[in-house]
Amino acid sequence: MHVILIATQKGGSGKSTLAAHFGALAERNGRTILIDADPQGSLSFWYKRREADTPLLAKADANNIGEILDAAEAEGMAWAVVDSPPHNAPLTASLMSRATVTVIPVRPGPFDLDAVAATLAMARSLKAPIACVINAAPPITRGETETSIVAEARAVLVGMGAPVLPGQVSQRASLSHALITGQSVNEYDPDSRAAGEIGAMWSAVAELAGAFPRKP
Repeated sequence: MHVILIATQKGGSGKSTLAAHFGALAERNGRTILIDADPQGSLSFWYKRREADTPLLAKADANNIGEILDAAEAEGMAWAVVDSPPHNAPLTASLMSRATVTVIPVRPGPFDLDAVAATLAMARSLKAPIACVINAAPPITRGETETSIVAEARAVLVGMGAPVLPGQVSQRASLSHALITGQSVNEYDPDSRAAGEIGAMWSAVAELAGAFPRKP
């Protein structure tokens, strides 16, 4: 079972948004369980509005998440996507030790870039496979490869020694519309730029997890 942990020590980074979308996309590649380990419960809020029966969802905390992951693997799940809580270093470290890949969402702003250092340091100490995703970024306009603030954020992360996935997930209204209706944007508006960005990011994460062959 591939365990995709979405983690950062800072709140408001867009973890739950990525978890919901990644979970829906992972289901296309195999049986998937979403695990909502964030007390705020944003992922559960989305799931209650969802009409589709898949992926599955389980609420978890520090006391039972290990058992939930063990049971999911025993039941033959292909994927577990975990939305972790901010400000809980012991639980995050424990989950990193089990994760196939830890995805660290980073908004392109000074506070998020400063806060990511603690998560990176934790991952390095555990030798955990990680990938940073530039999230909730200003949309790319026609003719641009990426905005200057995203380019600056990418440079800062690279300077910190952080592996950063190519591309970005932009702040787009269709992401919110999809979540309100209990869908992923790939279900809500599959031909949109938002769906393309999320789909490309998920493919990169799945490739890192070893689920997809690497591109030549």
